[in-house]
Amino acid sequence: MKMTTDIPESIIIPDKLESRIGTLEFFDGLPTDDTVKKAYDFLDFQRGVDVFLDEMRAASMFALRKGHRELGITRSNQVVIFENLMDSKSLWLTGNTETVYGSTFMDLKADGPIVVESPPNVLGILDDMWLRYVGDIGNAGPDKGKGGKYLILPPGYDGDVPEGYHVYRSRTFGVWFLVRGFLVDGDTAPAVESFKKHLRIYPLAKSSKPPVMKFINGSGKVHNTIHANDFHFFEELNTLVQEEHVHAIDADSRGRLALLGIIKGQPFNPDKRMRNTLNEAAQVGASVARSMSFACRDDVVYYYPEDDRTWFSSFAIGNHEFMAGDWLNRDARTQFMYNAIGITPAMAIARPGIGSQYAAAVRDANGDYLDGSKTYRLTLPPNVPAKDFWSIVLYDTQTRSMLQTDQQFPSLNNERGGVEQNADGSFDIYFGPKAPEGKVKNWIQTVSGKGFMLILRLYGPLEPWFDKTWRPGAIIKID
Repeated sequence: MKMTTDIPESIIIPDKLESRIGTLEFFDGLPTDDTVKKAYDFLDFQRGVDVFLDEMRAASMFALRKGHRELGITRSNQVVIFENLMDSKSLWLTGNTETVYGSTFMDLKADGPIVVESPPNVLGILDDMWLRYVGDIGNAGPDKGKGGKYLILPPGYDGDVPEGYHVYRSRTFGVWFLVRGFLVDGDTAPAVESFKKHLRIYPLAKSSKPPVMKFINGSGKVHNTIHANDFHFFEELNTLVQEEHVHAIDADSRGRLALLGIIKGQPFNPDKRMRNTLNEAAQVGASVARSMSFACRDDVVYYYPEDDRTWFSSFAIGNHEFMAGDWLNRDARTQFMYNAIGITPAMAIARPGIGSQYAAAVRDANGDYLDGSKTYRLTLPPNVPAKDFWSIVLYDTQTRSMLQTDQQFPSLNNERGGVEQNADGSFDIYFGPKAPEGKVKNWIQTVSGKGFMLILRLYGPLEPWFDKTWRPGAIIKID
C-alpha cells in the first residue's frame, strides 16, 4: 500500500501468544472469543486479589466488630474487658497476654459525637473502619496519661464543638476504641478497677445523663475476630460498604470495588462464575499476604537487613502510614494488616520511654521456619531496653492468634516474675514441645507439626532499641 510504513514490533501483538493464563489467539489484533473469556476471567481474578490485599483492613475491622458482638458488645457504653488477660482461646490477630485490654465500637451515625472519658495511665487508640488512625488516648495522647475527656466527631460534622475536650474527627461512622491497662506486681485488678471507675463513653447529646456503663469480661471466652480468607471476605467487605457513607474511601477504591459488584446501595449478588473467581482470588490473596508476612522481599521491614533477616516489623518503615518517602509501601501495609490490628504512631515512631515497639520472628538462625517439633533458644542480651517491661508471645502461623497449647498464656515477660536471669543479666528463652531440663520457668510450649511466630514487645522502649546498640539474639535450634 502507498501509505505503508514500518510498524514497530513493540506496538503490535502476535496472532498467537503463550502466557501464564494460557494460549491467547488473535486475528490481526482482534481477540478470539476464547481469548476474550480468558482475558476477563484473569481481569476479575486479578482485581479480586488486588482488593483482598488492599481492603483486608476493612474486612478485619468488620470481623473484629462481629467478634465483639458475639460477646454482647453492641453499644459504645458496653466494653469488653479482659479482666484476667487475653488467652489463646480468643482468636485475635497477635493479641498480647501482658496488658489488660478494654475494647468497644462506637457508632457515630446512630449516636452523633461521642465523648470518651479516659482512665489515667493507659495506652488507648482510636481507629476507623478502614483501620486508619483517628487518635491516641492516654500515655501517648494529649492527656499524657493523666486521664482526660475526648470528643469523637463523625464524618462531615459541622456543628458546634464545645470546649473542654480533646477533639478527634473520624473518616467513618464506625470507630474502634482499644485501651490497654498495666499490671501492678503481676496483678490485673488495679487496671480493671481503674477502667470501671474512670472509663465512660457516651453520646455528647446525653452528657447531662450518660447511659450506665456495662463491662463484660472477655477472658477465657471463645470468639473469633479474624476476617475470612475465601469468598465470604467480599461479603464482609460489602456489608461495611453498605453501612458506611459513600466517601469513607476515595473514588479509585470505590471503583475497584464496583468492578467486582460491590457498590453502595446495590445488592452484591455475583453469579456462580464470579463467586468461584472471587473465592480463588481471596485464597491466592491470602497466599500473597502470607508470603509478604513470612518471606518479605523488601528490606524495609527488617530491623537488621545487613546481617540478620530474622527480626521484622511493618513499622520498621518508621511511620504508621507505611510511607516510604513520598510513596505508599503497599507490601508493608499488607504485611501489617494481615497479622495485626491497631494503628497508632506510638507503635512506629521513635519515642523513647513512651508507647511500645515490636519485633517479630518466624525463622531461626539458619533461615528455616520455626517448627513446633523442634526446640530453640533465644538470648536477650543484658539491659533489655524497656522502661516498663518486655514480653515474648508465640502465635499460630495459621490464625496469627496466640498459639493454643497446654499453657493458658503462650508467653513470658519480666513483669509477672519467675523468668530466670543469667549472671550477666541476659535471659535465655526456650521454645519447644517440652521444656529443656531445668528450664521450665524460661520455656514456652510449642506444638509438634505446627509452625509458630513470636513477637518481642518492649513497653516503654528506650534509646538502645532505636539506635540498635541493643538487639535481640539469634534463635538457635538446639534439638
